[in-house]
Amino acid sequence: MLDSIDIDSSVPVYIQIENEVQFGIASGRLKTDDRLPSVRELSERVKVNPNTVAKSYRDLEVMGLVYTRQGMGVFVAKGATARCREECLRRVVSRIHEVVSEAKAAGFGPKEIKDLVNVSLGVDTTPYGETPKQMLEIAKKFKPKA
Repeated sequence: MLDSIDIDSSVPVYIQIENEVQFGIASGRLKTDDRLPSVRELSERVKVNPNTVAKSYRDLEVMGLVYTRQGMGVFVAKGATARCREECLRRVVSRIHEVVSEAKAAGFGPKEIKDLVNVSLGVDTTPYGETPKQMLEIAKKFKPKA
């Protein structure tokens, strides 16, 4: 959990942390009352300023997804699973629609889009890492419709 944070990504680290916690809750890897890593522990693991982690945790608390127990840590809040699943589903569906629409507008056909999706499904990667080389190789072969 929280091992796919990429400090070189264009996505700010605090957002990556927030998203990773939400993904963990939505997927069931994090359950109600599970304790998150301490601010110090996570900042050392990810190699970021503790204030970055603290901001993420504060934002998650404002969203009602976690709660803080003074001196004990940050924990997953009751009811967070359903909210995270709903939000993740909404975001994923919206982003898939956006990407497929962009690909179609750029002249890629259904076969090319499906090929890229299939390669993406078969690659073990993280949300914020580099684009897998296999996908870039396939994309080079595409000839958009004129």
